[in-house]
Amino acid sequence: MRIWFKEFKDTHLIKDMVVEDYSSDNRTKKIFAAIDKMCYQFDLGKPIWLDSNISEFKRHAKVKFRADNFIESVEFDYLEMQVIEED
Repeated sequence: MRIWFKEFKDTHLIKDMVVEDYSSDNRTKKIFAAIDKMCYQFDLGKPIWLDSNISEFKRHAKVKFRADNFIESVEFDYLEMQVIEED
């Protein structure tokens, strides 16, 4: 599985990273492990999954986390997470 994380500010890509996980873990564990890696790399707190995020991710394998998904203030407009390759 490969997951692409992208930070956007004023419609510009600020930073991005791809997390690869080819372990035998299930999809949910891989996604949360990838979020942990991204948060460490980007020095962010973990985003809070709202119901709208969950339904968006289930439909499109892609989700946008905005400022209201984070407890602390963030320097970007939104963080996008997209599954680009499934096992």
